[in-house]
Parts: sequence; C-alpha cells; structure tokens
Amino acid sequence: MTRKLWGGRFKKATDPLVERYTSSITVDACLARYDVQGSIAHATMLGRCRIISRADSRKLVRGLTRILRSIQQGRFAPNPRAEDIHTQIQQTLERRIGPVAKKLHTARSRNDQVALDLRLYCRDAAAYLTDDLRGAQRALVHLASRYARAVMPGYTHLQHAQPVLLAHHLLAYVEMFERDIERLRDAHIRIDVLPLGSGALAGTSLPIDRAFVAKLLKFPRVSRNSMDAVSDRDFALELCSALAIVGMHLSRLAEDFILWNSVEFGILELDDAFATGSSLMPQKKNPDVLELIRGQAGLVIGHLTALLTMMKGLPLSYNRDLQWDKRCVCESIEMTHDALIVLARLVQRSTIRTSQLTALLHDDALCATDLAEYLVERGVPFAQAHTIVGQVVVAAERQGIPLKQLGLAQLKRFSTAFDRRALAVLDPRASVARKRSVGSTNPTMVAQALVNWQKKLKRG
Repeated sequence: MTRKLWGGRFKKATDPLVERYTSSITVDACLARYDVQGSIAHATMLGRCRIISRADSRKLVRGLTRILRSIQQGRFAPNPRAEDIHTQIQQTLERRIGPVAKKLHTARSRNDQVALDLRLYCRDAAAYLTDDLRGAQRALVHLASRYARAVMPGYTHLQHAQPVLLAHHLLAYVEMFERDIERLRDAHIRIDVLPLGSGALAGTSLPIDRAFVAKLLKFPRVSRNSMDAVSDRDFALELCSALAIVGMHLSRLAEDFILWNSVEFGILELDDAFATGSSLMPQKKNPDVLELIRGQAGLVIGHLTALLTMMKGLPLSYNRDLQWDKRCVCESIEMTHDALIVLARLVQRSTIRTSQLTALLHDDALCATDLAEYLVERGVPFAQAHTIVGQVVVAAERQGIPLKQLGLAQLKRFSTAFDRRALAVLDPRASVARKRSVGSTNPTMVAQALVNWQKKLKRG
C-alpha cells in the first residue's frame, strides 16, 4: 500500500492496483514544461500579493526555473511511479528546495492547475501546427510550380471527368490546408483564456491577482466563471475537431498519391527514401508512409469522438473522467504534427511522370462537356446539348474509336449545329484554356494562383 496524495482524511493507503490504474504520467508528461511555467507565474503572484513571503516566492521561482531548464534540455524523465507529471514536478521541487515547496499549492487546486497546463499546451500546439500546415502548403505549391503546364484527367466518382491542370488539383489541397489554418487560429481565441485562480470550483478567499498572472502568461482574458473554468474542455474539443479535419484532408491527399503511385495510374514516382519493400516480393515499392497517414486519420477522428463522448455526461464541475482528455488531445496533436512534417518532405521529393499524364489524356471523351458547351454557344439548350453529346459518345464507343475519328459528317447526323470547328474542342489542352470562370482550371488563372500562394507563403 502507498501513501495517498492529499490524503489527510484517509486512514488507509492507496492500493497499488489503484495507483497503477489512476496514474497518468505516461500521457500527461507532455504538459511538464507548461506545468512549471504556470507554477512560476503563480509563485511570483503569491509573493507579489504577500500571500507568501517574497523570499519564499523567490525560492520557489528559482527552484522551478531549474526544473524548467532540465525539462528544456531533455534531462527530466517522467517517473512511472509518480501519479502524474504535476506530482513529479512537485516532489522534485520539494527535494530541491525543501519544505517551502509545499507553499506552491497555496490558492491553487489541481483542477485549475491542470486546466491551465492544457490550455498552455494547446495554445503552443495551435501555433506550431499552423507552421506545419504552412510547410505542407509550400511543398504542394513547389510541386505544382514544377509541373505548372501539365494537364491530367480530372475525376469524379473515380471516373474520367474533365481535363484539369495538375497544379489546379494540387492547389485544391493548399486551399484545404488554408481553411485548417483558419480553424486553428479561430480555436486559439477560445484557448487563450486564463483558468488559474478558479480553485477547485469556487475560487479562493485569498487575495490573489489573476490579472497579473494572465499578464505573465500572456493570456488576454481571464475566465469569468470558476465552475466553468475548471470543467471546460470546449477549447480542447475545438482543437481536436480542427485536427480531425486536418487528418481527413491528409487522408484524402494520401489516397490521391497512393492511387497516382499505382501501376494502373502511374502518375507519381515516390522517392525511395519514402517507400518500403515487401518481405516476400522483391519488386515491390510500397507507399507505406502515405498509408500510415491515411490510417492515422481514423485515430484522430476517434479521439475527437472519445472526448465528445466523455464530456457529454459530466455534471458540473470537475470529474476525474477528464484525466483521459490528455490522451485525446496530446496524441492528436503529436500525430498531426508528425504527419504534416513527413508529408511535406515526401511531397518535396516526389516526381510526376508527365509522359503517363499524356497517355491518360488519349481519352478524348474527357472533352465531352466542352462539346456540349460548344453546342450551347450555337444556341442549343444545354439539356438538349447534353443528350446530343451523350449519343455521340455512345456512337464512338460502339465503333471503338475516339470521338475525333467520328468526323464532321457523323457529328452532323446528331445535330446540324456542329461545324468543322467542333472537333477542335476535343483537345484536353484546349479544354483547360477555354475555361473562363473565376477559380477554374484556366492556365492563366492557375498561374496567377501559384504566384499568389508563393507570395503569401513567403510572407509566412
């Protein structure tokens, strides 16, 4: 049996099985730096407000600063025997500076302490994940710029649809990542609220200065309701939601690259450093990194679902269920960070097989919509033009020939609106050039989009 933490009212020690089950040190170790930073601000405030002596405050700050330095230098290893990282830091402080360390918990509950640590951690994560997304955007824009003129089949339902520029396809993911950045920045607003000073749930009768702590920790706002502050995890849910969407976007991009890398598509060549082999088949070059990114999305989405499910039944205020929130949040952040970093490097080193893109464009049925719009320009209602071109496509399929080989005479059997210029629209490169709508795959517009993104990403 082991002595209970905060166990003054208990007559029995905690069963070792309970100690092991309730320990969270392997999960919340990611909060170590933030726990110390929060404690330094708290100890500074306690001395400033004369709740403890200034000498004791300075001693606490010096001890905590030494611990922070060891964490930053990678010399502070989580102790599996500690209940959590907060306990380990407190015990380390007590060993280093003696009994005065026990004054650190004055006017503070574990509840508002943990809420603060998690907010500090999430605030930093929102910032560096934004940088990670920028890195992924730069890699995609670079790849798009290398193949700015390449035309490829666009797909809907994984079937040939219309010709598009490869750069236009890649820039679609750049747009997705931009929305992810916007979501992270928006989540940052609600993360950036100081909960420390709320106590366990009711605040404290001691004359603390929450505004001073907020200033030290660079929080623009202080929480307005102590019960909400210690039990609120909306900010974590919002961040996990944003990361689940990032994961979904990464998974979609990974799926496109996996398909493009297949023999059937043959569009993409992965660098050998980002592919793996088979334990049996010597010829294999597998896109394992992309598959792991695709699979990882399920874990991040699962963490969001777990956190939502955990929160939905909790009465006010704090409940121990919330110990599990660190696993959902920290693992989601760490996995997303790792995936974005490796994806950016993979994209930078990938090669597009332009000859294979040209081969895929031999299907001139890709330009069937252009043929229908050609008829529209000659006064044929679109619904009627759609039917006419559908019949033309069927006729070519029955004869086993491309649309161009039907010839003008056969086209006129379907509509007299066809003339000798009709066959000229059955060219994938002409198709992309004919696009006029803003945001389309028109080469001039895509080139300008690339320039705009390059300027934006250069600014950061």
